[in-house]
Amino acid sequence: MQAGFYTAAAGLLSQQRTLNTISNNLANVQTPGYKTERVLTTTFEYEYMNRFEKGCKTNIGFTSPLLQVDDVITDFSESSLEETGFPYDMGLVGEGFFNIKGEEHDFLTRNGNFNIDEEGYLILPDVGRVQGNIANENGNTTQGDIFVGGADFTVNDQGMIWDNTGEYVGTFHISQPEDINEMQKYSNGLFVDENVRDVAVPTIYQGHLERSNIDMNSEYSRVLETQNALVACSTALKLIDQINSRTATLCSIV
Repeated sequence: MQAGFYTAAAGLLSQQRTLNTISNNLANVQTPGYKTERVLTTTFEYEYMNRFEKGCKTNIGFTSPLLQVDDVITDFSESSLEETGFPYDMGLVGEGFFNIKGEEHDFLTRNGNFNIDEEGYLILPDVGRVQGNIANENGNTTQGDIFVGGADFTVNDQGMIWDNTGEYVGTFHISQPEDINEMQKYSNGLFVDENVRDVAVPTIYQGHLERSNIDMNSEYSRVLETQNALVACSTALKLIDQINSRTATLCSIV
C-alpha cells in the first residue's frame, strides 16, 4: 500500500509541475519572441524491495515505478512576424538572438519589443541596453550600447543602423548558441549562454515583432488533460489513505 501511496504522490507532483509550466506559457502568449516550454517526465527504474529482519535482508520483489519530471525543454521553432509600425520594434528572422546587457548577465532573447532610455540608447525595458557592433572613428567596430537618439532612426533588413541624425551607428550584435538546448533559462524569454558565435548577416525588420510560438488550442488541451490527471492522482491518494485508516482500525480491533 505504501508503494501505491508514493506512486500517486509522485504523479500528483509531476502533474502540478506540468500545470505550472502550461500556465507560464499562457501568461506569455503575448510576449514577443517567447518560446513555449514542455515538461518531460520519466519513471524511476524498478528498485528491489527488501525486508530487514533479525539483521538479515531478504528480497521480496519490485516496487512500482514512480513518475518524475526529467526536464523542462524549450521549443525554439520560429514564429511569424507581426507588423506594429513602432520604430523601436525589431523582428528577427532566421537564426540568432538579440544581445541585451543586463545588470547581472548578458542576456539572449528573441524579444525585439525595444524602446529608448532617457539618454537615447536602445533598451529592452526592465532588462538592459541592446548591444550592437558599434562603428568608431577608425572604421573598426566594437561591441557596445546602441545609441539611436530618437524615434527617427532607421534599420535596414541586415541590421544596419542609422541614428536620428542620419549618421551610421553600426549593426545589431546577433548571436547564435553552439547548442541551443544548453542555454540557461531566465524569465520571459531571456537566456544566458557563453558558448555562442556571431551571426554575420542577420535578417531584421524594423517596425515588426516576432509572435510567441504558443499554440493556444494545444495549450488548452494540455490544461484539460493535466487537470484530469491531477484529479485522478488526488483521488487515488484519498482512497489509499482511507484504506490505510480502515486497515489500522481493523488491526487495532484484532
